[in-house]
Amino acid sequence: MGVHIAVLRETAGDESRVAATPETVRKLTALGATLAVERGAGQAAGIADGDYEQAGATVAERGEVLAGAGIVLAVQAPEAEGLRGVGEGAWVVAAFDPFRRHETVAGYAAAGLEALAMDLMPRITRAQSMDILSSQSNLAGYKAVLEAANAYGRALPMMMTAAGTIPAARVFVMGVGVAGLQAIATARRLGAQVSATDVRSATREQIQSLGAKPIFVEGVAGIEGEGTGGYAGETSEEYRAAQAQLVAGHIARQDIVITTALIPGRPAPRLVTDAQVATMRPGSVIVDLAVEAGGNVEGAVAGEVVTRHGVTIIGHHNMPGRLAADASALFARNLHNFLAAFWDKDAGRPVLDAEIGDAIRLTRGGQVVNPRLQS
Repeated sequence: MGVHIAVLRETAGDESRVAATPETVRKLTALGATLAVERGAGQAAGIADGDYEQAGATVAERGEVLAGAGIVLAVQAPEAEGLRGVGEGAWVVAAFDPFRRHETVAGYAAAGLEALAMDLMPRITRAQSMDILSSQSNLAGYKAVLEAANAYGRALPMMMTAAGTIPAARVFVMGVGVAGLQAIATARRLGAQVSATDVRSATREQIQSLGAKPIFVEGVAGIEGEGTGGYAGETSEEYRAAQAQLVAGHIARQDIVITTALIPGRPAPRLVTDAQVATMRPGSVIVDLAVEAGGNVEGAVAGEVVTRHGVTIIGHHNMPGRLAADASALFARNLHNFLAAFWDKDAGRPVLDAEIGDAIRLTRGGQVVNPRLQS
């Protein structure tokens, strides 16, 4: 008999996503697993309980869903005390944010659970289909532009009318990872005049390929290539000073700024100061996609929309969750792809290899085992 998989309803107030969809329930059932979904788990993402039942899952209250589960699927990892009844050594597959949720990780170790952090998935070719950060960042970059356009109060494309011409809005994207690239593409599709910057030299061609103007520090070395794991790292003090001067001159002429820069395991780098915000025209908009990691923008507030110097600064929690149906579909496929890639028919469950298993495993056998959390 295959492993019993439990799918939980999210309890965080700003979380509208769900870790499995009827599509992935059918696929996991076909592998030999049995699935139980907590009642109401998909409601915020537009998925009815009956849809899960038609796909082959049982729908019940949390206690019944967790009873004997060998694998628990969630979007945001719940606290360990909320998982009573699961099987000994059960896997919990979710986003853990382990560098900030130390007590949560310790709780999993104490409970004897095996915490598998999908947000630590290595950025290697064979793991691309399992990468929740990429799938969710893609949607976040898209939604950030829509949120900015909605708050801006003017048109984005150039419009030539009998009453005169409306100039195109200027959009500046800071940080050209997955979210930044999607933000560039979306702003371009909406007709804005787009520029972008990053500390990684390899992103210059990516920016140009999307029809945007690259804004780079010249004469001072930034980061060559793509950086560790596709992320930017720390730059020199000389580079940061040169970048701040460049950005100060450029940002004053922008209508919309979208910041996306993150450094794993560290607070988000400060890219925009309050003084730079003050140089922007009243009515301009900034969206800080890194606000939950400390923020790229001085004055941004996590979970709030604030106004400083006449500039609207958007700091929404969980930007992908504002597109709950699509975000859930992609997240659920990431989890299915992960489980299916390691499925062992004889064992009736997935068996991880060292390359990916060691990278994402946080706890095992009552211990915190991930080396990135032990340094």
